[in-house]
Amino acid sequence: MIRTALIEDDDIVRKRLAKLIAHSGDVVLVASAATHAEGIELIKAGGYEVLMCDLGLPDGPGLELIRLSMDKHPKVPVIVVTMFADHRKVVDCLRMGAKGYLLKDENLEDCVPGIREVMRGGSPINPFIARKLLERFHLPQDDDDKAALSERELQVLRLLARGYAYAEIGSIMGVTTATVGTYVKRLYRKLQVGSRAEAVFEGSHKGLLGDD
Repeated sequence: MIRTALIEDDDIVRKRLAKLIAHSGDVVLVASAATHAEGIELIKAGGYEVLMCDLGLPDGPGLELIRLSMDKHPKVPVIVVTMFADHRKVVDCLRMGAKGYLLKDENLEDCVPGIREVMRGGSPINPFIARKLLERFHLPQDDDDKAALSERELQVLRLLARGYAYAEIGSIMGVTTATVGTYVKRLYRKLQVGSRAEAVFEGSHKGLLGDD
């Protein structure tokens, strides 16, 4: 059995991952934490072979926990499981030593195969992110074939990156939720993406999100 630990603040996601692991047959959840502080104690206690760690914790950055785990348990692989697809965060996590990077707005069912893959020496990374990282390092940057985002679409993208729901974005912008959905469809098409996480990654990659 692959002893796995999980640091995740979203109760629904944490329970769903725990259920998937429980039904895997070859992976067991030996510890879980919902906050940065609990994560520190979990890592200090050790006893796990794989650590799955979120980045957006309520009381501190998940990146610090990745660093702590790599310092204390350098041979234990870390898989990032997060909503954040900012290319800078991806690169920071990989530089810190993380072996995998999966997105919560995609199929959580990918997490158990990801655990198996990382134990075999692989690096489970969301295919979209992997492709974009390769483009960033190996291909010339040419965005002339992509239509520019309008000011309203850009505003929606930046609010999506901050985690706002459609209804909240509509309230901020003074438009209906349906109108927000229309803006989202347009910016997805222009950025050639299919999800919020991919849009945020691509927006970050193109410098559309600003410095915040």
